[in-house]
Amino acid sequence: MTGLVERFGRTGFAALSSLIWAVPMAAWAGSSDLSPIDKTAYPWVALSIGLVMLVLWIALLTRMRTVPVTPRQRRFDLSQMSRSEKRWTLATTAFGTGVIAWLNAAATVDWTPLVSGVTAGKAGDVIFALALAAFLVAVLAGVALSWRKASAAYRERLSRASLSM
Repeated sequence: MTGLVERFGRTGFAALSSLIWAVPMAAWAGSSDLSPIDKTAYPWVALSIGLVMLVLWIALLTRMRTVPVTPRQRRFDLSQMSRSEKRWTLATTAFGTGVIAWLNAAATVDWTPLVSGVTAGKAGDVIFALALAAFLVAVLAGVALSWRKASAAYRERLSRASLSM
């Protein structure tokens, strides 16, 4: 744990380690959607695992506060980020959440009615399918653009820090 906190900083470690509870919770959400239909998913198992891992994550975070960290520039350290870097990182996170939402919907929705409507040439279904595709293209472009801008802001922070030394 000390090595990871040293490498990623406290904020980066907290974000990275949040996956230990976020992944089981996503599995719970997906299995809750499917469980009433096919009766094969067990959402309470995934929820239980996610809640246990959430408690463990909180324990990790409280222990992380005692880990000494050498002062240096880190990419995802909120206390070191400029306003521009925070803004573009937030935008990247928001667009990334949109990609995850689209993928979650793609994985848990029965697309048969939409596909049959599109193949039959129903205008509403075609427009809806195009809107879904446009949403995916927009959030992917948003991720790429905002990541590029956040990276540029980080490089600017690094150059300012090296000039001040």
